[in-house]
This record gives sequence, structure tokens and C-alpha cells, in this order.
Amino acid sequence: MSMLPETNHKELKRNKLFNLNLFQFREASLLSIIVLLFVLLALTTPGFLTAENLKTTLIGLTLDGIIAVGMTLVLVAAGVDLSVGSVLALSGVLAGYLAYNGMNVWTASLIAMAVSLLAGFLNGFFISRIGLNPLIMTLGMMSAARGVAYVITEGAPVSITGLDPAFLFLGQGEILGIPMLVVILIVVAVVGDVLLRKSVYLRQVYYVGSNEKAARLSGIDVKKVKMAIYIVCALLAGFAGLLSLSRFAVATPTAGMGAELRAISACVIGGASLTGGVGTITGALLGVVLVGLVNNALVLLDVSVYWQSLVTGLVLIAAVTLDVVNNRRKQKKQNL
Repeated sequence: MSMLPETNHKELKRNKLFNLNLFQFREASLLSIIVLLFVLLALTTPGFLTAENLKTTLIGLTLDGIIAVGMTLVLVAAGVDLSVGSVLALSGVLAGYLAYNGMNVWTASLIAMAVSLLAGFLNGFFISRIGLNPLIMTLGMMSAARGVAYVITEGAPVSITGLDPAFLFLGQGEILGIPMLVVILIVVAVVGDVLLRKSVYLRQVYYVGSNEKAARLSGIDVKKVKMAIYIVCALLAGFAGLLSLSRFAVATPTAGMGAELRAISACVIGGASLTGGVGTITGALLGVVLVGLVNNALVLLDVSVYWQSLVTGLVLIAAVTLDVVNNRRKQKKQNL
């Protein structure tokens, strides 16, 4: 047994506590910005404050929010997953195609989730065991999963009729006037946030992202942790694909386009770092809300979809630039 575990645990714990305190401030600041933006849009943008628009905006955030939960885990561990949008599409297409051809939709959904798990396992295996760069591996999985979705549907969306009402309720139903999709997002986010903060196992994600070598010397099975987070991320993306199918009753291979970039943007805006070790699910969801509000404002102002894509790209560049600047400042302080 190494003689370093106790020292490394103290160092890692100290860094984690510092990061959590920093995030409490970051989240409060981001929430203030969201409130100010909400008030500004309510006062200046016609149609923003209507019940229909607010409901539509909330529903539109749900799938990105669920994906952001998984992306947070990956980013905290100093990884990245560019395949989430494609896994979302593949899951929805596979379940929809099987249901379209007569299979029970719940059985089809289980098969789709199994395929999503396989995608996450392959990502985790090649990254943690073989040593492939996360960017390259997940980029390859992004192309492969999207390609399979196109092959299954022959490139065209497939409308499915006769789906189980209970399945459709997940994407179209309401509970006490609250869209079921929003309820599901809240449940996923709360469970994920509590586990990330309180679970002994999931807290290891912070240690791995902060200092992988120190985490390994402290007795943490780094390969196992990395494998787990990529599997969880893919499962959440697959689940989002099923919810998309439930909402629209259409299996489309183009579903989830750009979801990976929106998720990364939201997480980084919420305080996660591309270098790992920091990030919270609460911060990521606040980032999702902020990006969603900006996009909703552009829609209401009748801004072209091409300009909306430009704005999303600029937001991502700004968020990553801020992350790089903050990391450089942190390194300078540590070197003093």
C-alpha cells in the first residue's frame, strides 16, 4: 500500500471544499443574471411573459438539461463526450423503428437503453483502458451512432402511431399543470446533484478530475470511475432520446443535433472547467436556463435560425475563454 493516500486525500478534499465554495458564489451570480435577463425580456420582448411561451421554453430545456447532468460528470472528471446528441438520436430512432414494426414500445425502449449503455461502455473502455483521447473517441462514436440512426430510417423521419398512452404521457402529459418532461428533469437533476455531493463513490469524480495521479495513489480506481461516468452520460442521452420520441411520436435521425455543444456550453457557463475537477449539476442547469432564455428571446424577436446558431457558438467561445482565463489565474496563484 502506498504511504501517500492520507496526504493525497487531505489535498484533494481541501481542493474540493474550495471548489464547492467557489461554486456557491458562481451559482448565485448566475442565478442573479438569469433573474435580471428574465425581467429584461419580460419588459422588452412581446409575448415572452405569456403562459404558453414560458411553458414551451421550459419543455424545450428539458432534454438539454438531462444531457447536461451527464455531461457535468464527464467534464468534472476532465473528460468530454461529443457523442451525446447522436446517442439521443440513435436511442429514439431504434425504439421508434422497433415500435413501428410491431414491438411493444417498452420492450423497444429497453433495447434502445441497452444500446445506449453499449455506446457509453465503448467510450469508457477505449478512453480508460486503451488510453484514447476522449475528444477523438467520442467524436468517432458521434459519427458512428448518427450513421446507424440514418441507416435504420434511411435518412427520413418515421412517424409512429398507436404508441402506449402511458409512454406518450412521459413526453406530453402534465401533473398539476406542470409538464411531465419538466418533472422528469427535476427528478433527474435532484437525484444526480445529491449523489454527486453526498455519494462517496461519485465524489471520486472530483478527485479524478482534480489530480488523476493523486487520486490513483489514494486508492481510487480511476479506470472504473471513468468507465462509470461515460456509461451514465450515454444512458442519460439515450433516456433523452426516448423522451423525444414520447414527445413527438416521430423517430428522426437528426434529433439531438448540436446537443453536445449546448450541453458543454451550459456546463462551462455554470462553472465546470474543461480541465476537470470542478462543476456542479445545479450550475449546469442554470447554464441551460440561461442559454434557453437567450435562444427564446431570439425566436420571439424573429431572428433567423442561422443567427441563433451563431449566438450559441459565440456563447460557447466566451464560456471556454473565461474558463481558460480563470485556470491561468489559478495556476499563477498556485505558483506564487
